[in-house]
Amino acid sequence: MVGSGGEASGHTGDDVALAVTFFGVRGSTPCCSANVSRYGGNTSSVVIEAAGCDPLLLDLGTGVRVYGESLPKGEAYRGAALVSHLHWDHVQGLPFFAPALCAGSRLDIYAPAPGCGMTLDQAVDACIRPPFFPVTRREMAGQVNLQEVTTDRPFSLGAVTVTAKVVPHVGLTVGYRVDCHGVSIAYVPDHQQPQGFRPACGGGGGVDAAVLELARGVDLLIHDAQYTDEEFAEKATWGHSTVGYAIEVARQAGAATLALFHHDPLHDDAMIDGFVSLARQAASGHGLEVLAAREGLRLTWPGPLR
Repeated sequence: MVGSGGEASGHTGDDVALAVTFFGVRGSTPCCSANVSRYGGNTSSVVIEAAGCDPLLLDLGTGVRVYGESLPKGEAYRGAALVSHLHWDHVQGLPFFAPALCAGSRLDIYAPAPGCGMTLDQAVDACIRPPFFPVTRREMAGQVNLQEVTTDRPFSLGAVTVTAKVVPHVGLTVGYRVDCHGVSIAYVPDHQQPQGFRPACGGGGGVDAAVLELARGVDLLIHDAQYTDEEFAEKATWGHSTVGYAIEVARQAGAATLALFHHDPLHDDAMIDGFVSLARQAASGHGLEVLAAREGLRLTWPGPLR
């Protein structure tokens, strides 16, 4: 794996089998100030580019607008999106995604139904319509298709194999595993940490079996790390994890690299720097590499085109 801070090129390149680019890394709500500029203030949006495949988007937070602006203007786009759940910070970028406003474009969105008596179509359409937004999804020039994600078996998107599993959070939420060209990525952006977990006591509280299944032996685990231990004590049922628990998940799963993700909007660059330093100390001896996701970070895996 090779990391860089450069902008995404829109394709993997002749010597890259797969690339992961972060366009939005925050949780809860976007934020903007000088002290968050290095890691970025947009909400959840990650793009996977694999040689010979259409782009695969992980969530549609405000960062997806930035991704859309990086693409050639006016050109028809074809891609798919895996949405973890329908909370605002994971879907509010959709109507600002430039390709969705371009005639001839097609975006296939896979997401869980909300589980509150509404279909997936009804839930998304309830958000993107007046009085909450000036136009509806069906008034966008591009074709935006919604499909309820399958969690009982893996499915294929071209050469990409996708595994989706229900994970603990507030409301129906799924995590994803993406396998392509011999590279495996697990995406668990929102994960309710067990209240019994005590890092100082060597773990405890266990890790959900579905999360471990998604993350088992992956090259990259992108995982919720929103809270400090003190914050979790005050918000223990709000659906998120601490940095320490993210490390525990990665350790038990045998992941090669952990990307701390879904940063709290109150955590500035200096705080996240500190989290990375402490996380690397905690992960030492486990063969685990730790980094903090930041906007513009591009991770690549070299290999032949297949």
